[in-house]
Amino acid sequence: MTYLEILGSEAKKAEAAIRGISQNTKNRALAAIADGLIENAELIIEDNKKDLEKAKATHMSEAMRDRLSLDIKRIKDMAEGVRKIIGLPDPVGRVLGGKELPNGLKVIKKAVPLGVVGIIFESRPNVTVDAAALCLKSGNVAVLRGGSDAINSNKRLVSVMRSALSSAGVDENAVSLVEDTSRECVSELLKLNRYIDVLIPRGGHGLIQNVINNSTIPVIQTGEGNCSVYVDRSADITMAVNIADNGKTQRPSVCNAIENLLVHEEIAEEFLKALDEKWKGKVRIYADESASKYINADREATEEDYKTEFLDYVISIKTVKDVSEAINFINRYGTRHSECIVTNDIKNAELFKQAVDAAAVYVNASTRFTDGGEFGLGAEIGISTQKLHARGPMGLEEMTTYKYLIDGSGQIR
Repeated sequence: MTYLEILGSEAKKAEAAIRGISQNTKNRALAAIADGLIENAELIIEDNKKDLEKAKATHMSEAMRDRLSLDIKRIKDMAEGVRKIIGLPDPVGRVLGGKELPNGLKVIKKAVPLGVVGIIFESRPNVTVDAAALCLKSGNVAVLRGGSDAINSNKRLVSVMRSALSSAGVDENAVSLVEDTSRECVSELLKLNRYIDVLIPRGGHGLIQNVINNSTIPVIQTGEGNCSVYVDRSADITMAVNIADNGKTQRPSVCNAIENLLVHEEIAEEFLKALDEKWKGKVRIYADESASKYINADREATEEDYKTEFLDYVISIKTVKDVSEAINFINRYGTRHSECIVTNDIKNAELFKQAVDAAAVYVNASTRFTDGGEFGLGAEIGISTQKLHARGPMGLEEMTTYKYLIDGSGQIR
């Protein structure tokens, strides 16, 4: 057996072992993980520094290094995130429906775990903990494959979590890490349908498309966020500036940050001059000819820019004639993640909500709220940008499927 076949086989055995464990046992294991993160914080930071040194040597952008970085506050936040999951209802065993048929059969539809979940992701070590904790709480086994840029951090984090599982009497193989970060290993992982029930990729366009195009395992597409804000003619200028600024600069390296800014041509001068004053060169701007009259653009925006998830202090700006043009732009270039309109026109707000095809559509609020925690779901496994079987922030309930349980008294057909 290959390295991955052995890992997959151990994960499949662990699935059978944890399938029926109680909510108390799962919560005890999660508490042990949270405690382990705090107790091992210095070791985690030490290993994270190795990744950061390599990232700096390879000229990784500042924004991307921020995604990779761990400090005591972020580790405490991770531990607190795990504790919040403890307090959430167990999604397994929920009765989703049921009825008695005319022939006397009693049919119940009940929530069950997905099984062995493979998560392929980039850079962010907090995903390692969030994904493992959500899988455990929902009765799933997590097979984690992070990027090579975070390998030292991920090894330490998974080691801490596996020790915590063992101490709580749970099979440590309920969480495992693919330590081989080669492309060849990823290619093999995508074909491991004998052991893995579903794959969830989190990362940039290249990673997600590679998984979608080459996997023999069912895929839930998440993460890629080419998000936009449209500033309508009736928008409050101060509100629009604050929403655009928050969406771009609060944390530009995440999937719910904005990459395109659309502005109604009649409000463009007032809004863009105010935004230019707000940013003062902080953001690199690619703008169309009309927008460039009112804001200090670095160069003209191109078709390729409108398609690009920059994940940095970079944005494309385009003027539009009305809400319909904005909607058409978003549906053409967006990734169905999060989109926003800033407006005081109720009719335009309703049209935008109805016509924009995205998992989250905002009126007068930042796209940065598209997050499991912000939506009250606890931590999230990712933001699904597809329509089956989950859409938007994937919390515990989205980490389950269902089965039918049928009780009879000898019926035959």
